[in-house]
Amino acid sequence: MFAIDIQDQILDRLNTLIVVLNKRGSIEYVSKSAQHLLGYNPHDLLGNAWWEIIRFSKPEGEEVKRKILSSFDNTSITSQSFEHKLRTSVGGVKWIHWNVSYLNEEQLIGIGYDITENKNSERRLIETNKRLSEQNKDITDSIYYAQRIQKTILQRQEQLKEMFSDSFLLYKPKDIVSGDYYWFYEDDEFKYVATVDCTGHGVPGAMMSMVANAMFKEVFINRKISNPADILYALDEELLKSINVNQETVAYDGMDVSLIRVAKTTNELAFAGAFRSLLIVRNGEVMEINGSRYPIGFYSGIDKVFETQYVQLKTNDCIYLFTDGFTDQFGGEKNKKLKKSNFKELLSTIYEMDLEEQEAFLVYSFNNWKQDISQTDDVLVIGVKI
Repeated sequence: MFAIDIQDQILDRLNTLIVVLNKRGSIEYVSKSAQHLLGYNPHDLLGNAWWEIIRFSKPEGEEVKRKILSSFDNTSITSQSFEHKLRTSVGGVKWIHWNVSYLNEEQLIGIGYDITENKNSERRLIETNKRLSEQNKDITDSIYYAQRIQKTILQRQEQLKEMFSDSFLLYKPKDIVSGDYYWFYEDDEFKYVATVDCTGHGVPGAMMSMVANAMFKEVFINRKISNPADILYALDEELLKSINVNQETVAYDGMDVSLIRVAKTTNELAFAGAFRSLLIVRNGEVMEINGSRYPIGFYSGIDKVFETQYVQLKTNDCIYLFTDGFTDQFGGEKNKKLKKSNFKELLSTIYEMDLEEQEAFLVYSFNNWKQDISQTDDVLVIGVKI
């Protein structure tokens, strides 16, 4: 008797049921743990009561019974494993995982383990994943809508080709929307091209690009400033006004800008950069013109100096404006940044190609460098040939 009591205590602690049924489907034994697990007296579950009392429907009980008794008809099946739910005495649900095997030629024994908590955890996980999936879809849909809005402010590559027939625009956002922005403008005397790298990428960067678009329109169209350095000063002024209006705290957002102006009659290039440089390839030699070491936007306690630099362009000179996304991309055998030196080397090898071929080669080189590594930042490279 003592050994049986110990056995029952162990079964209770293990949340385990033991059930014995005969070939007629009648239950001959139910362990005392049924009282703890299901709330029923084991004696009340003997015979056919097991299939009727603890099932949520009579057809369900009959179906489970037929499935188990099929073991007697197929001697090659020595055991069955399955899980299903049982009804407790108070109307609750217990999920049990069963292992049913031969006890002898007339009887089967079923050992059931309470997996209710696992099932509940699985259900909660499914519900959580479903909720997160719905939230993710809502966010993604919103970002795609933001992308459509951003596309309305971005100029088309055809506009660049109208200014420079041999040119390319390599624009590759890291995420759906981009913090990189570009600007083309033309008046009676000059052609202007600018690349802008706004603080951040994704949605924050895209919001800053909207600010940049408004600033460029104000400076070029309304204020009609033409000198590149003066344009940077004006952009700096406009940005500080835009992001700090009605704010108690100072915003630290900014932009890196590379800006060129090409005279239509003389092909004289005027350049000014805010934390960005300009590359010119002439006869395979790469010249770098460095911009000022100040960004557009907040820069604590420093009087910024922007300078216009001039270069007399020659036929077949290739000019490249770019943000840092291409050169900062991680990849290669040692998973390091591509770096500007390698970017210059790429440009020196492709300068004789037409600009569309150069773009294709740069895209190939970029993808070959990063391989399976995720894109580090937004990528923007503009190339024009004189």
